[in-house]
Amino acid sequence: MRVFRAAAGPTREVPAEGPASDAALLRAVAAGDADALADFYDRHAGWLHVRLTRRCADAETVSEVLQDTFVAVWRTAGSFRAGASGEAGGWLWTIAARRLVDAQRAAVRATRPRDTAMAPELSAEEHVLAHGLEFGDMGAALDRISPELRMVLRATVIDGLTVREAALHLGIPEGTVKTRSMRARRELRAALGALGARPLGGTA
Repeated sequence: MRVFRAAAGPTREVPAEGPASDAALLRAVAAGDADALADFYDRHAGWLHVRLTRRCADAETVSEVLQDTFVAVWRTAGSFRAGASGEAGGWLWTIAARRLVDAQRAAVRATRPRDTAMAPELSAEEHVLAHGLEFGDMGAALDRISPELRMVLRATVIDGLTVREAALHLGIPEGTVKTRSMRARRELRAALGALGARPLGGTA
């Protein structure tokens, strides 16, 4: 299915030897080219739908999040900064993961007034997101770890990026992502322990 298709738009950058890169499409989207957004959607919507479905069993929620994600791409394409590969997968998943969390958080709020016992049980990671990283013991614990570790933790745990996607998103080697992720989890558990709070998830 094609979406966001307009009758006409600015000419976008398309190399003679093949289809436009993600970076080129997003530059065109930022310039207002709806056709470029439709091409970007066709390129990425399939894998994005599969990945969202793995994290959410509700088909309607997944569909809404998918559409909201590409609306956000239309609005924020200019913020994309291509790495060496020019791939936008990590950047796109960050947008989608945050919108999925927002949708799940809204669902929890909607069910709680009617019947708290029927509210869906969240995983440890979703629980952190549902209550906001900036507040409570988790926010205090995160403040105690270094910014570079906090960014890796947000990318790999909160946004659900793979090591490769996080490396592209943060502009650091994959090995550095793995090392910082382990350090971040250790330091976060220690910080939570010092605060007398329950640690995040299991072991690193």
